[in-house]
This record gives sequence, structure tokens and C-alpha cells, in this order.
Amino acid sequence: MPWKILSPKKIVLPNGKEVLEKRSFLPVLWLLILVLLFLSIRITGFSIEVLINRIQEFFVILQQMIPPNWDYLSKLWQPLFDTIKMSLFGSVAGAVVALPIAILAATNITKNKGIAMVAKFMLSLLRTLPTLIVALIATFIFGLGTMAGTVAIFLFTIAYVGKLLYEQIENANMGAYEAMHSMGLTTIQAFRYAIMPQILPNYLSTSLFCFEGNVRYASILGYVGAGGIGLLLNESLGWRSYENVGMILLMLVCTVFLIETTSEYFRKKLM
Repeated sequence: MPWKILSPKKIVLPNGKEVLEKRSFLPVLWLLILVLLFLSIRITGFSIEVLINRIQEFFVILQQMIPPNWDYLSKLWQPLFDTIKMSLFGSVAGAVVALPIAILAATNITKNKGIAMVAKFMLSLLRTLPTLIVALIATFIFGLGTMAGTVAIFLFTIAYVGKLLYEQIENANMGAYEAMHSMGLTTIQAFRYAIMPQILPNYLSTSLFCFEGNVRYASILGYVGAGGIGLLLNESLGWRSYENVGMILLMLVCTVFLIETTSEYFRKKLM
């Protein structure tokens, strides 16, 4: 029986006393992982044979990207700046709006459980929606262009920063907050002077980290017409202009590397 297999093992000591040793669940866990892995392979139709036989096609495309088309560089600057601008604006606006939502979601600040539950549900709903789908919906509302991409990044940033921020607020030391409340300060005033200094470094660090990711996400939003360099990337892939694709990817790699290096420097200063 399974419960007998997992039941504690009896060990008799030299003095005749019996002790119980808990059995490890690790073998059962590994067996469960192997079963799930097998089912995943069957369901997805994964084939190692196809992977081995077709992997060389990746290197064929890679060879066509190298060397990149340097003449195409002049056409990339404006779309690249558009990508950075919508990432920056969406990230900053989203991080700012995420703060009051996180306060409403934190149960140690918001005593009304209904309001806290609604705020958490909003953040969960926004996290559930893929950014590409949000950008696609935004293109129908605001039209093609960077406005749709900015809205998609804005909503994603609210969900990402808001989720981490309200957890940080709930784990904050409430001693000073309660003392200020007892002195007559309002909830906002007590939060400003007691909680905000505790969460500010992590809040800024999380916002910077989210901005790093948003630059990468923004580069593919052009696939649904949300503007930026993704439009050119989609166009070049559609025309099989792999030397242009190589130039676009090179620019993105350099841009993301510079932004991540700068962001990492400031995040280390904050922590």
C-alpha cells in the first residue's frame, strides 16, 4: 500500500529502543516529474529526431544575418528611439500608478478587506493578460502606433510593480506606523513617514528592473502594430531580409546591454 511505503521506518537502537525515521518523499517526487515530463512530450508532439534533423536551419538563417546590413542603420534610429520612449513613459507612469494600488491591496494598511481584495484582483487580472494581447486590443482603441504599445507597457508595469510592492508593504515593520497613527496622523501621513522609507529602495529597484524588461518587450510589440522597432523587425522577417534582421538585433542587443548596465549600477546604489 502507498501509505505503508511512505510510513516512517522503524530503527532499533543498540539499547533496544525503537525510533521512527521519516521516509524521504524525493523518489515519489522524481517519479511524478518523470510521468509529467512523459505526458508533456506526448501532448506537445515533441520529437528529438526532428530537432536534430532541423537544427542546422537555424545556423543557415544565422549565416544570412552575418554580416548585418550597415546601410540599414540610418532607418533604425527613429524607430529605436520610439521603442525606448514608449518603454520609458509606460514604465514610469505604470510605477507611479502602481503605488496607490499597492497601498489599497496591502491588508496591513487597508483595513477594508473588500477594497484590498478588489485591488489584488485587479493586479492579478492585469498579470494574467499577455502584453501582446493588451497591445493588440489597444491598437483597436487608440489606432496603430506607439500609443498602443505605451498603454500595454503601462498596464504590465502596474501589474508587475504593484504585485511586488504590496508584498513589500505587508512585510514592513509596522511599529513606527502605528505610533504615528496613535499621535493623530492620517493613514497617508503615517505611510509617508513610516512605511515609505522602508520600501523606497526596493520600489525604485523593482521599477528599474521592470524598465529593463519593458525595452525588450517593446521591441516585439510592433508585430501587432504597436509601433517601435518591432514594425521593421516584422517587415524584415516577412521579406526574408535576414541581413536587415541582423542589423536590428545588433542594435537591440547594444541598447538593452547599455540600459541594463546603467540600471544595474543604480539598483546596486539603491540596495
